[in-house]
Amino acid sequence: MLEQLFKLKEHGTDVRTEVLAGITTFLTMAYIIFVNPDMLAKTGMDKDAVFVATCVAAAIGCFIMGLVANFPVAQAPGMGLNAFFTFTVVFGMGKTWEVALGAVFLSGVLFIILSACKVRELLINSIPMAMRTGIAAGIGLFLALIALKNAGIVESDPATLVALGDFVSRGENGELNIGPLLAGLGFFLTIAFVQRGVKGGVMLAILIVTALSVIFGQQSYGGIISMPPSVAPTFFKLDIVGALDVSMISVVFAFLFVDLFDTAGTLVGVAQKANLVKEDGEIPGLNRALFADSTATTVGALLGTSNTTSFVESASGVAEGGRTGLMAVTTGVMFLLALFFAPLAGMVPGFATTGALLYVAILMMSGLVSVNWRDLTEAAPVVITCLMMPFTYSIAEGIGLGFISYAVIKALSGKGREVNACVWVVSLLFIAKLAFL
Repeated sequence: MLEQLFKLKEHGTDVRTEVLAGITTFLTMAYIIFVNPDMLAKTGMDKDAVFVATCVAAAIGCFIMGLVANFPVAQAPGMGLNAFFTFTVVFGMGKTWEVALGAVFLSGVLFIILSACKVRELLINSIPMAMRTGIAAGIGLFLALIALKNAGIVESDPATLVALGDFVSRGENGELNIGPLLAGLGFFLTIAFVQRGVKGGVMLAILIVTALSVIFGQQSYGGIISMPPSVAPTFFKLDIVGALDVSMISVVFAFLFVDLFDTAGTLVGVAQKANLVKEDGEIPGLNRALFADSTATTVGALLGTSNTTSFVESASGVAEGGRTGLMAVTTGVMFLLALFFAPLAGMVPGFATTGALLYVAILMMSGLVSVNWRDLTEAAPVVITCLMMPFTYSIAEGIGLGFISYAVIKALSGKGREVNACVWVVSLLFIAKLAFL
């Protein structure tokens, strides 16, 4: 049955290899079951319910990717998109998390339509490579700022805007606070584990910092294993009507575009690593893979989590020999088993995930090496995009200002022909938003 479903012999693999690859992939991306609930809980969402939604949405996404697309890519709620959900839509725009979930759902529906109509190629190809790189790197910087702020490593300052926080301090009642110190240790451990090739190194660093936080009285022990908590507080709580408000149009499209390009980049990269790309450059099953991603996003919104997307960490499973959807299905099973570790997830303090967030930021910023820094018409918009996301505390504003700068700089530099119609349309929409909304 597995041979018929996944064509294992055709891909030069076997069940054992695929299962081990799936477990490896889970270990490298399991940090999301700790980070995502912590991030979305800041909006007022129930942390336990988000934990369940994260695990179930990831499992469903993996199952669809494996069974429908037969692609060795795992899915889960994406980093960057959950930060956009929390800090731009809820905190920045003052929207409720229910409305934000409605926007996630609508972006998923649009993604499904684009995949079905095969319009995705036009959209992906119309966005300049430099801007795709700038968006990813900007989100990385934004995540880094959030991680440092939440850990107390940096704090606001009326004179200098930001300043270095106290790594060791005492509260009003004299209790010792070493959260920033443990956050720094978590970052060092994360990088060291990943560099040494330790499987599940990111998750291991989170667990070590969590254990130390309990030992040093920063966090109380709450258990490790229990029956899964209820998803009822977030299940079907999305507000689609509220998400249809004019002010939410740019949010829906921001969710859509970031998810679309992030997914496309991940699928292409993993396919190349797995030798799934044909000689003519075609990737078998790519459209089905994009359909799986978009479907998982809509299901995740119904459950109560931000956009579900393809994880670049899937490359770790491919490196172990994974070549088919059985790898993704195995990862999905592991996410379902993780449902029984809700007390452990709830015990993880915010500063314990700082290392993971900074690690993801490094990965997202690594693409800057591909920017043509000698061409200022390419480099300048990338820098604007990168800087505006953290400094405006908004991914959407960073993307908008990046597009505007790209179009205007190209036009004034005599390279207006390099700007396609899609970029001009997006730029004009953002200009209208800045002027009238």
